[in-house]
Amino acid sequence: MASPSPSEGGFDATVPAPLEDGQYKNDSLEDQTLLLLAGLMEAGQEDEHTCRQLSALTKILNDEASEETRSKEPHRPLCSLIDADSVETILAYLDMRQAPEVRGFATLTTSAYLKAAGDKGVEYLSQFFYSRVRKATYDDFILAFSVAASIFPIVPDITAELFLSEGFVPSLGSLMKRKWKSKKVEQAALEMLNAACMNTPCREAVKKYCTEWLEEIVNFVPPTHADVSSPERHEVVEDGSIQQRIHSEPVRNLAAVVLAKLQAVPSAPTPGQEERIQPATTSMEELSDMFKNMLSSEDSQQSSIEGLAYASLQPNVKEKLAADTKFLKKLIKALNEAPAKSPATYGALSILVNLTSYSPHLTEEQKRIGQLKAYANAAKDPSKQNPLSDDEHVAKRCQAVFEAGVIPVLVTHSQHGSTASLGLVVSIVFSLSKTPKIRGQMAQQGAIKLLLHAYSVFPSDNVPAHRTTAHALARILITTNPLHIFGGSNPLSMTSAIRPLILLLSDDPTTEQRDLLPVFESLLALTNLASTDDTARNPIIRLAFPQIEELLLSNNKMVTRATVELICNLMQSPEGVAKFADGSKQASQRMHILLALTDSEDFETRRAAGGGLASLTEWDTAVNAILERDRGVHLLLGLCKEDSEELRHRGVVCVLNLLTAPGKVGEWGIKKVREEGGVDALKECLKKSRAQEVLEITVEALKKLLGDEKPSNGQKQLE
Repeated sequence: MASPSPSEGGFDATVPAPLEDGQYKNDSLEDQTLLLLAGLMEAGQEDEHTCRQLSALTKILNDEASEETRSKEPHRPLCSLIDADSVETILAYLDMRQAPEVRGFATLTTSAYLKAAGDKGVEYLSQFFYSRVRKATYDDFILAFSVAASIFPIVPDITAELFLSEGFVPSLGSLMKRKWKSKKVEQAALEMLNAACMNTPCREAVKKYCTEWLEEIVNFVPPTHADVSSPERHEVVEDGSIQQRIHSEPVRNLAAVVLAKLQAVPSAPTPGQEERIQPATTSMEELSDMFKNMLSSEDSQQSSIEGLAYASLQPNVKEKLAADTKFLKKLIKALNEAPAKSPATYGALSILVNLTSYSPHLTEEQKRIGQLKAYANAAKDPSKQNPLSDDEHVAKRCQAVFEAGVIPVLVTHSQHGSTASLGLVVSIVFSLSKTPKIRGQMAQQGAIKLLLHAYSVFPSDNVPAHRTTAHALARILITTNPLHIFGGSNPLSMTSAIRPLILLLSDDPTTEQRDLLPVFESLLALTNLASTDDTARNPIIRLAFPQIEELLLSNNKMVTRATVELICNLMQSPEGVAKFADGSKQASQRMHILLALTDSEDFETRRAAGGGLASLTEWDTAVNAILERDRGVHLLLGLCKEDSEELRHRGVVCVLNLLTAPGKVGEWGIKKVREEGGVDALKECLKKSRAQEVLEITVEALKKLLGDEKPSNGQKQLE
């Protein structure tokens, strides 16, 4: 289990310990260090005083390790003052029998010392560990195991070397299989094994030599104390705990967690290894049931969450947990009550990530590469996933998690959690956002606020986190009315959502092959925002028009369609019109592309292009740009002859705008439309159309062509 955080005990290890009665005030840095070490060696101190001394020593060591903070006064290297006895004193405070606050501060001090001392620190650490194990008393075992458990996350490679030293792991089984044993030793050993599972070789060693013992702890529960009655049961061992055959509840819970970790991560497929490693007889489903029952107990909740974080990696366990509404509500309640930046918070979020994560969609090339690797390693083909991991099953699990009330709790945790836990929060929201029917409710419950906050606090170099956040935001904004989320009494600004969405229009530098789904969904979200007013349209035009312009030429018809639809909405702004009609060469080229898209094979693309041109041709400069194109009028008349009423409507609006442009532009428009067979095209439109509005516009355009009216001055003019 993870060492407790010092901050939870009311002390801040980053702040130097306050000086008491002038203590150390006038001493040199060397004297301060020696006095602190001497103070730590004194027995019988209050825990608070010990924590302050450890905190002060940690700061001195951290300052010494940095050029910026190192004292300018001449002094010996402070690490040289810490001899083997001093190291033993510091490590003794990692004993599991110490108060959690003391262990937390001792962990920070040990970390600072090992960082500053280098090889000498490793030498002292190894001497301490091996000497305690050789003594082989219960008290020494407890201390050695406690130290190993605490320092595994700090120096995993060094601790793994100690753990894998010849004969150590195999001896654990025989030690723990004694008829009478100390429950404290068992617990210390299990905490060490739990930490060791983070390292692959260590995990394999635990699986090989300790599985049988772990199974025995989990499965053997004497019904009463009478089953183990004996005069020996009342004898006391070195650490003061009663020798017994009954495994305490914390020990059983911890053993179950270790078993879950062993089963969750499969062994490397090394030939011949399978026969040597003991197979677990307790299934992951049985372990997960045990963890579920433990969740309600405050004493065992942390073990429950840690075990489920591993058990829920398996598809059948995911399905079982998600189908249990009571369990989901208990889990979310536990998450809601867990302190920020605590192991319980991170573990609960990990479970929810496992339940809601979709399998990545592989391209054919990626599938082939995976098959070749699997064949080379004699492993299972990764492209053949478990049916319970398909999108349909994951979507149901996401729905269940959402209905259990997870979003408000995630919003709360996003404000105070660590960057790592915030990444898990965003992953959960991202998975939930794939379900369109709950996006509106997610927005109402604060998901957009959560995502905008996360985007602003993730480090700039964390590209995957930024892109995942932006993609979740895009999905929710596709189907949510922006006016319900931004503006009014809501402090959220619509422009704050634009930059994250624009990020998705660029290539992802962390992947080899471009995924167009985020691009497509970002375009849809931007189109929705651009449907509001110019306060949204103009920032999009200023910040993203080069990317938008490039996407018009995409080989993917869905991306092209979404881009044209976005441009259609941007045309409602004079800045959008200017991009196509300011008389520049670039504007002329853009107009050429937009006109060409009215002849696209894709109906929705033709419709969007027609809508954009209908807005554009309200401006005289845009009309002039169309008339300058050789096929401009021809393409607009082609819209008038389409079988779709929607396309004919857009076509006749464009043609009427050409005919009614002011001055010489309008005269030129009448001339070109006549020359391109406009009368026949409009007559055909009349025959096909049924909508009153289309008929009226077509008749008006025909009158213009037949000379019944002169050009008007109703056209807009672009400054």
